[in-house]
Amino acid sequence: MSLQIEEVSSKKDLKKFIKFPFQLYKGNNAYVPPLIKFEMGTLLKEKNPSFENADARYWVMMKKGKIVGRIAALVLDHELKEEQLARFGWIDFIDDYEVSSLLFDTAKKWTEGRGATAIHGPMGFTDLDFEGALTDGFDELATQATIYNYPYYINHYKKWGMETSVSWTEMRGEVPKEVPRKVKRAASIVTSRFKLSVKKFKKTKDLLNYASDVFEVLNAAYADLYGYHTLTPKQINYYVEQYFGFVRREYICIVVNENDKVIGFGISFPSLSTAFQKAKGSLFPFGFIHILRSFFFGKHIDLFLIGVLPEYQKMGATALIVNDLCSTFIKKGIKYASLGPALDDNYAVLNTWREFQAEPKVRRSVFLKKF
Repeated sequence: MSLQIEEVSSKKDLKKFIKFPFQLYKGNNAYVPPLIKFEMGTLLKEKNPSFENADARYWVMMKKGKIVGRIAALVLDHELKEEQLARFGWIDFIDDYEVSSLLFDTAKKWTEGRGATAIHGPMGFTDLDFEGALTDGFDELATQATIYNYPYYINHYKKWGMETSVSWTEMRGEVPKEVPRKVKRAASIVTSRFKLSVKKFKKTKDLLNYASDVFEVLNAAYADLYGYHTLTPKQINYYVEQYFGFVRREYICIVVNENDKVIGFGISFPSLSTAFQKAKGSLFPFGFIHILRSFFFGKHIDLFLIGVLPEYQKMGATALIVNDLCSTFIKKGIKYASLGPALDDNYAVLNTWREFQAEPKVRRSVFLKKF
């Protein structure tokens, strides 16, 4: 039976689209399945405010009544208008070139119809969605915020005529017994010379008062990074509700100046990777138990984001964030840290973490093809 491409047209179909990787990676100890409810919220037009300035279509590839591949095609209004560029994401497939090429061709056809002359991915609607195909570190446990894929994916991208557009490195390593002297000294100098300080919170609700300011710093700090587009107020509110309603305040570092203005931040979460594996995409009936156990008692941390206003980046504000977070990790008995993707040319961040003897364990890339 020949392959059939089917567009996702209902919530029932969308749930099948989301769950396909669960079967594809079954038995793979490095793969971390997402929460189905979270994915539905991201991909449904009525849930995700990104659709105010974007559009998307989703397809699954069928063979003998079974799903053997999936892909999402996205167009962001600004990216399409300014660069004639579209995106693909949420892509998974069996090791069959006929399957992958038909998926890519389908996404290409739809985006061409919208005026695109090139496509890149895997990427999401924003920089906070899953992005970057895994190119190295396939045996490393994925984080709950990054893509996992089989090694053969890269050959399929290249066979379709795609080239690497940008790459990231993820550092990982054991948390040291004490903060490196060089980082401590830099943090001390920054504090005294530039009158910066780390904001401390007694209650999580107090932290929420600064949440929107954190995302405004993110917009400024990430403005020139690959594929980043300024988050709208509605998107900021959406992410505040998603992330700041479920955080450990001690693992959030917010740096303010003498006027109590947020100038930098570091966001980390207890790793939920093994908990998500046990939950198998659902909070109920028992998934939430595994998640809460990791959330409160886990000894593995994921450093999700670090951002500093451009005018403070050369002042060493990053050292203040790293010093504070690492001190907290040591105090809380955290044993291991997985650091979020850093662009290969972001030497300041990569070199800072090398002070902790962290090693580049994972690499990922975005691929691009011009039509």
